[in-house]
Amino acid sequence: MTIIANPIYDSVFKFLMEDNRVAKVLLSALLQKDVVEVQMRQHEYTDSGRSKISLFRLDFSAKIREKDGSEHLILIELQKTWLATETLRFRQYLGTQYLEERNVPEDDNPQGYAYPMISIYILGHKVGDLKEPVIYVRRHYLDEKSNIITEGVPDPFIESLTHDTIIVQIPYLNGRTRTRLERLLNVFDQDYRLKENGHFLEFDEEKLEGAEEQLVVDRLIRAAVAPKVRRSMQVEDEILSEIERRDTEIMLREAKIEQQNQEIEKNRQALEQNKQELEQNKQELEQNKQELEQNKQELKQNKQELEQNRQELEQSKQLVCSMVSLLQASGLSVGEIAGRLNLDEHEVGKMLGNR
Repeated sequence: MTIIANPIYDSVFKFLMEDNRVAKVLLSALLQKDVVEVQMRQHEYTDSGRSKISLFRLDFSAKIREKDGSEHLILIELQKTWLATETLRFRQYLGTQYLEERNVPEDDNPQGYAYPMISIYILGHKVGDLKEPVIYVRRHYLDEKSNIITEGVPDPFIESLTHDTIIVQIPYLNGRTRTRLERLLNVFDQDYRLKENGHFLEFDEEKLEGAEEQLVVDRLIRAAVAPKVRRSMQVEDEILSEIERRDTEIMLREAKIEQQNQEIEKNRQALEQNKQELEQNKQELEQNKQELEQNKQELKQNKQELEQNRQELEQSKQLVCSMVSLLQASGLSVGEIAGRLNLDEHEVGKMLGNR
């Protein structure tokens, strides 16, 4: 077993890919093409100031030799991240590549076609439900019936505006050695991390087949003993520790804010319910007030009707008394008056007595 530096660390990965021979070996295996020449154009470590984002980017220009012997230049946008990150960050870097004027050759290029580009993502996390360690996303030229177009392909206009993608999912490497690519990618397999120090992997060189694969491992052996690389790994650990600490603080703060928001929402709903109940009580009170006013008016009306009936009754009584008096004056007896007016003799006598 051999101790190698862990290329999941940005400093180790940069050290690895700065060797043109190693870069050619890895890129040839990933692209499944014969990379004749390769040149690192720029590299960039990015911690965007937000939690959960740590991303390292390398740009290469590579001369590719096709099976028919033809050669052409392509651009390779290689991005590596050790944490789950936002796809927007990847898109922004791709957008930068599309906007970069130096990616458009000036010689014999009147149409302004850009170099073809391939994006490679080496991820320390899993992508959705895809469980293959290496995923190729390749374009095809199709007609309206989905038949593959072969004549005139590839076209420089289309190649300037679209690109293929390669995705490596480190968690799914799982010691696979079926192909040359899987054997090379074994140096990224985190199952081989030393328990006492994650800066290093314990690698089995017997898995290697050929000088090119040994070249990659030898480069990582050199990285493992390089003081500058070892210090850089420690710095990265400190950065990761700070990110994790910041993530924890943010998570706790967000949980507290969420709890407060839930309580505020609960209070708001209770306040809204109380408001609705108060409005309902107000409406019921108004309704009761209207019913009370209506009953008051009805009582007043009944009182008026009662008074009117009393007056009419008094008038009727006076009229009957007047008639009784007239009939008595005409010489009729009490019995005759009672019979004439259909009254009780006692009542007639009472009327005459009251007079």
